[in-house]
Parts: sequence; C-alpha cells; structure tokens
Amino acid sequence: MDADTLELAGSHGRLFVRRWSVRSSVRVVVIAHGIGEHGGRYEHVAQRFADDGATVYAPDHAGHGRSGGEFGHIDDIEQLADDLGLVVDLARQENPGLPLVQVGHSLGGLITTRYLQRNGTDGLAALVLSGPFYGNPAYEALLGMDPLPEVAIDTAVLSRDPAVGEAYAADELVYHGSGDRQTLTAIFDAVAAVKSGPKLDAVPICWVQGEADPLALLDVTQAEVERLHGPEFEAHVYPGAMHEVFNEINKEEVLDDVSAFVVARA
Repeated sequence: MDADTLELAGSHGRLFVRRWSVRSSVRVVVIAHGIGEHGGRYEHVAQRFADDGATVYAPDHAGHGRSGGEFGHIDDIEQLADDLGLVVDLARQENPGLPLVQVGHSLGGLITTRYLQRNGTDGLAALVLSGPFYGNPAYEALLGMDPLPEVAIDTAVLSRDPAVGEAYAADELVYHGSGDRQTLTAIFDAVAAVKSGPKLDAVPICWVQGEADPLALLDVTQAEVERLHGPEFEAHVYPGAMHEVFNEINKEEVLDDVSAFVVARA
C-alpha cells in the first residue's frame, strides 16, 4: 500500500485528502471520518481494504485535521457533503470502471447519508455505516441552554482499549475542545434532513455498531438505519463495544465483517 496526500479546493479552502493506493486495484473506497478527528486515524482500516485490493481515499472535513476552516467548527453539514462529493468524483476519475464503496463513521455517516440522499446511489456498489450519528437527545438538549455548556468528548467513550483514548488525547490533529452552538445546530439540522429525506434502499448497506455506544445511541441509530435500508442489508451490533468499533478490542472481528461484505458486493 502506497500512501500519499493531495489537496482539493473545498468549501472552506484547502480540502486535505489522504490516499492509499495499491497496484491493480479492483475497487475504490472513500472513508468519511467522525467529528473532531481526521482521516489519518483510519490508516489501519485503509490497510485492510488495501489488502483486499482497494485504493482508499479519506478526506479531512472542513474544520478538521489539515483541511481549511475554523478548527473544530462546522457551518453547515451540506457543505461537508459537497466536499465529500469532490472526493467521490476524484476517486471515480482516477479509477474509471472500478466499483466504489463509501464508508461513514459517526458524523461521517451523517455526512455520507446526506450526500447520497441528495445525489443518489447510482454507481455505488456498497455503503458501510459505522455508528452513524442520527441524533442523541442529550446533545440536542444542549441547544436549549444559554449559555451553552462546555462539553468535550470523553476519550473513555471511544473504545474499551485505553490505548485508543491515550492516542486520541495526544493527537494534535484532533480537536479537543467543546462544540459551539452553530456546530451543534448544523449537526441537528442535518439529522432532521436525513430523517425527512429519501431511503437508500437501492444500495447494499452494512451497519456496524457498538452496543454500548453513548454517542450514537443504539436505539436511535437502529431506528433510522431500519428506515433507510433496502433488501440487501447486514447489521452487526457488538456486545459491550463503544463508539469507535474500528478501534475496539474486537476490531479484527469488525474489519473481518466489513471486509467480507465489501468484497462480496464490490
């Protein structure tokens, strides 16, 4: 797997994209990361896809990682969906004729869902949703508070592996501050748009979720995924797992499940 980076002109200036390439690739994967983090945290996921013959792209959303925009701030999820579309278009242009798979984790699942609801799923071989954020009453209630309380992500909610939280806390490309009101408003506006938007029933969907995820709550997420999916659907809920199932103590099991789904459909 060869790693390099590139830049596109995105909604907030520089859109930083990591690309992991393999010779004679047989499919393409585009990964959308979660809130506060960046695409570089998915190198091990990209490696697994690459082992199966995929070239992988992972942008840093605006306001995240090395991309432009105010660090840790989101103006509008629809702008991030536009940026994701630029990466999808690039992946198609650089790999003509290859099946395309999209993967969205947490906020990235929300962004990916909005992108597909707006643009359709034609030409998409498969969709993987990892703990997609489709709402959480506790976080939505913050919008009714003035002043907005400072609430940053507790690393303990990420994984049962303490090393994951330690690496997250030490990562300078991760935003460690509290979310602002506009960011929360943008997220919940997009949540509402997803729930009133069209189904994604024409594309095979694999949903992976931690049973104990305190951010993307199991019951909330399951209800929306059940509404969205069509006849080709797999669900994997991992007992005791937290929010980042790709970084959990059973991550090899998760990657095996996702890999098998992707290879079978792309």
